[in-house]
Amino acid sequence: MRIISFNANGIRSAANKGFFDWFRTQDADVLCLQETKAQEHQLGHASNEDASEAPVDNVFRPPGYRTFFKDASTKKGYSGVAIYSKREPDEVLTSLGWSAFDDEGRYIEARFGNLSVVSFYIPSGSSGELRQGFKFEVMKWLEPILQQWLQSGRDYVLCGDWNIVRSRLDIRNWTSNQKNSGCLPQERDWLNGLCMEGTGWVDAYRHLHAEGQDYTWWSNRGAARAKNVGWRIDYQFVTPSLQDRLKACAITPSPRFSDHAPFAVDYDR
Repeated sequence: MRIISFNANGIRSAANKGFFDWFRTQDADVLCLQETKAQEHQLGHASNEDASEAPVDNVFRPPGYRTFFKDASTKKGYSGVAIYSKREPDEVLTSLGWSAFDDEGRYIEARFGNLSVVSFYIPSGSSGELRQGFKFEVMKWLEPILQQWLQSGRDYVLCGDWNIVRSRLDIRNWTSNQKNSGCLPQERDWLNGLCMEGTGWVDAYRHLHAEGQDYTWWSNRGAARAKNVGWRIDYQFVTPSLQDRLKACAITPSPRFSDHAPFAVDYDR
């Protein structure tokens, strides 16, 4: 089973750069998108009754996939998450019960039997104190939900852009970013606290590459991508029940579809 997570920084922009052409070569079972920056009606219509009948000329609705979106209702052209699935989910959820978070289009979950696949887009605080404050609120509110999921007996795969690095291995310029959103000590402590070894969420990439130094996001400024001055902020976190099913993973920085790179994980069925 292959699951791909990708922050598109605009699904239409990524499509114009060839993302869906690349995606068709990946034989993925599930695709989790973040930052679609679109309303679903702007992407054309396809019936989820039979995904094989999706129009072949609609780049946003690849044949063979059922598509589910949670758009931002606070403002158009902002945020938004989606899940593409070969298999029809038993259920699709789009609300965690806090409108300040839900209405920004930051969560969608597809359930397949005992497996839940989530596409998350955790807020960034880089635009200033107001949004950083909201990010801290989200972290505090989300923690008991994530702990509840861990204890639920369900298998979870949490995909998405978390806008936080975990350690020095996950960012090129560690020292100079200690006071910047995404690398703040309290953010890292929170995320690492969720990933306590043995009992917490398992970071799929770090489990498979204990000393890896690959990145998933690069600033558009200062030739950061060309110089590989990046951050690893896109993850697949899994419940411990799935740890032994982790086979391989790959980050695809080229070709460039966004300021983020797609992150794929292969799981034993």
